[in-house]
Amino acid sequence: MKPTTLLLAAALALAAPPALSAQESEWRYWGADVASSRYSPLDQIDASNFEQLEVAWIWRADNYNGPATGTMLRATPIYVDGTLYSVAGNRRTAVAIDPATGETLWAFREPTTKRWEDSMRKDYGKGVAYAEVNGRPMIYLVTPAFFLHALDPQTGRPIDSFGDGGTVDLLGDLGRWDPHPTDGIPFEVGYITNSSPPIVVNGVVVVGNSHEQGYYQYLQENVPGNILAYDAGTGEHLWTFNVIPQEGEFGNDTWENDAWKWTGNVSAWAPLSADPELGLVYVVTDPPPVDYYGGFHPGDNLFSTSILALDVRTGERRWHFQTVHHDVWNYDNPTAPNLVDITVDGREIKALVQTTKQGWAYVFDRETGEPVWPIEERPVPQSNVPGEKLSPTQPFVTRPAPFEMQGITEDDLIDFTPELRAQALDIVSEFRLGPLFNPPMLEDDDGGPSIHCPGANGGANIPGGAAVDPETGILYVASTRGCSAPRLFPGVDRDENSNVDWVTLGPGGARGPRGLPLVKPPYGSITAIDLNTGDHIWQIPNGDTPDRIRNHPLLEGVDIGNTGASAHATKLVTKTLLMYGEGRGAAPVFRAVDKMTGEELGAIDLPGSTMTAPMTYMHEGQQYVAMALRLADGGYALVALRLPE
Repeated sequence: MKPTTLLLAAALALAAPPALSAQESEWRYWGADVASSRYSPLDQIDASNFEQLEVAWIWRADNYNGPATGTMLRATPIYVDGTLYSVAGNRRTAVAIDPATGETLWAFREPTTKRWEDSMRKDYGKGVAYAEVNGRPMIYLVTPAFFLHALDPQTGRPIDSFGDGGTVDLLGDLGRWDPHPTDGIPFEVGYITNSSPPIVVNGVVVVGNSHEQGYYQYLQENVPGNILAYDAGTGEHLWTFNVIPQEGEFGNDTWENDAWKWTGNVSAWAPLSADPELGLVYVVTDPPPVDYYGGFHPGDNLFSTSILALDVRTGERRWHFQTVHHDVWNYDNPTAPNLVDITVDGREIKALVQTTKQGWAYVFDRETGEPVWPIEERPVPQSNVPGEKLSPTQPFVTRPAPFEMQGITEDDLIDFTPELRAQALDIVSEFRLGPLFNPPMLEDDDGGPSIHCPGANGGANIPGGAAVDPETGILYVASTRGCSAPRLFPGVDRDENSNVDWVTLGPGGARGPRGLPLVKPPYGSITAIDLNTGDHIWQIPNGDTPDRIRNHPLLEGVDIGNTGASAHATKLVTKTLLMYGEGRGAAPVFRAVDKMTGEELGAIDLPGSTMTAPMTYMHEGQQYVAMALRLADGGYALVALRLPE
C-alpha cells in the first residue's frame, strides 16, 4: 500500500464515528433501557431515508389467542443477543422470534389454571424481562395467573435452578394469604393479577401487579398490590413492600378508619424503572377501590397514586411523592418513570420525570425525591357525595407548564360553527363544569354529574407515554384531550352483595354534538419539553384530522385546521428522529419529525394502526423498527420495518 493510501485510510478511520456497543444496538428492556427512556442511539434510519422504510416481516398473534375473540396485542418486544422476545395472546405465551425473518423460534405457555381463567388482564401483557446472572442469560415472564417464570433464552425451557423448577408462585409472598396453587385467592378475599413485565436490577427481580379496573368494583375488601422482589438467579424471595402501610409502618395513619386492615388495590401496574448506581427501583401506583368513591377509606391513603423509590436490595422506602391525595378521579400513574440527567441553572441533577393523566410532568431529583421546581398544595373543590371526605388540597406542578388542557369551561367547547357551539352549550347544561380535580358529584337539584378534564383516558397514558433524549434532556410526551363524567349510584343497585355506598359503571363522559368531540382541538398531541429549563419547545397535533371529522356534513366548507387524532401517539426517539404511530383506532400511518422543531419529515403507510410503544434494534448491520399493530382484517400482529436491502 502506498504512503498516501495509508494516510487516507488513517484519516477515514479517525473521521468515522465510534462503533456502537452491543447493548447500544439492542433494546433490552420494555422501555429500551433500565431508565425507561424509549431512546436508541441508532441512526441508520434518518430524515433522508425514512420514507423508504418497508415491511420486513409480519408476525401474527392470532394463533396464540386460543378460543378468545378480540384479544389484543399490547406488547413491546425486547431485542437481546440477536433475538427478539415478546408475549402474545390471552395465555400470555412467551415467544422468541428471528429478528430478520419473523420466524418463531420457540414458545412457552404455562398450564391452564383457574387463576388464569379468573384473570381480567389476560391480553394486557406488555412483554418480558432479561438479565445475565453469573454469566447465564435468563428471560423472566409474569403471567395473568400471577406466576413468575425464568426461561432459557435459547430453548424457552424453564430454568430448574430458579424457584420450583423454574417457577415462583407470587401469591404466596404478598403477605397475609395462603393461596391455592391453582385456584388462587377466594374472590371474597380479593383479586390480583399482572400486566407489565418485571424489571431486573443489580441481581434482583422486582415484580409489579394489577387488579380489576376500579370502576367495576363493588366490594370494599381486596388484596393490596404489594411489590415483590426475588433473587434473579435462584428465585429466592427477598422482600415485600406493603403499598398499604400496616400497623407501625410509615403512612399507616393516612388510612383513618383502619381500612388498611381489609381494603386493597393500590396496584403497581405500570412498567418499572431503576437506577443501578443508586440501587433504587422506581414504582408508580394507582388508587384504592372504588375509583370514584372513597368514603370508606378516608385520609390521604398512602401509597396510592404515588411515586416510590425503593432500595432494590432491601425494599426500604428511600422517598415517595403522592401525586393525588385520596384519589377519586382514576388518576393512576400510568407510565414508567423516565430517568434522565439534566442541568438546571448550572446544577447537574439525576432526574426522574413522571408524566400523568392530569397533564403534568412531575420532575424530581431521583436520589433525594426533592422536586426540581416547586410543587404547591392548593385548595380544590369538595364533594357533595354523602360519606365522602376529600383532601382539601392537591399538589400542583408549577413547572413545566401542563401539556394538556386542565379543567373545562364554556370557552373550551367546540365552536367550529354557531350551530355546533349552541348544541355543545345545551349538552353541558346537564353537567357541572369545573377546574382540574372537579370531584365526582351526585345528580341533584343543583346540577348533574361533574365533568373532570383530563379524565380516565385523557392526559398521558400507557399506550403513548413519554420518551426522553438523554443527549439533550428533552422529553416527548403524548396526550389526549379526554374528559370523564362518572355517574354515581348505590352499590346495592350494582350488586346485592355490595358493601360500598356508591359505585359507577365506568368513567363516563359527555358526548359532543352530532358525533363530534365536545371540546376544541387538538384532540391528541405530542409535546416536547426541555427538562433543563422546564420550557415547552413545541407541541404538534397527533397526525392529521380523522376522516370522520374532516368529512362530517356539518363541517363542509369549514376550515377547522389540523385537529389531530384522539389517540395516544406511540413513539420512540433515536439519534436522528422522533418516530411515532397515531395510536389505537387512529390512522395506520408511521411518521418522523424533527426532534428540535416538531416539523414532519416523512410519513409511511402501515398495514394497521399502532397499539403501543414501538422499539428499534440493529441486526446484522441493518436497523429495524418493530411495533404491535391492529391489522385491517381485525387481527393483531408484530410488524417490523427496515430500509431496502
